[in-house]
Amino acid sequence: MPKIKVVGMTKLKKKLKYGVTMNDVKRVVAHNGAELQEKAQEKAPVGTPESTGIPEYIGGTLKRSIGIELRDGGMTVEVEPTAHYAPYVELGTRLMNARPYLKPAYEEQKKKFKKDMDKLAR
Repeated sequence: MPKIKVVGMTKLKKKLKYGVTMNDVKRVVAHNGAELQEKAQEKAPVGTPESTGIPEYIGGTLKRSIGIELRDGGMTVEVEPTAHYAPYVELGTRLMNARPYLKPAYEEQKKKFKKDMDKLAR
């Protein structure tokens, strides 16, 4: 599942602007991870009674299952759904077309993450 991870710590430390700390980098990682989670949840399809054929169906399990986890002391953030059927929705099956929500959110956020990291570097 999508991850935002900072690699090349030695090079990064050398390029940080004067007064910028690793805590600032961790804040950028956490903030972008939260935005990635939000975008993925916005893009996740939600079943309806009409789409499922089940009267009074209440959807949103996939959307609610998209969680966020910080790792490596705040230098990595992982956003992933826990619903067992999440990969089938994202990638499709031979009987169902793909309805990507995670990759488009990741591609959008990746650009913003790079810009935010560039602001911290010289």
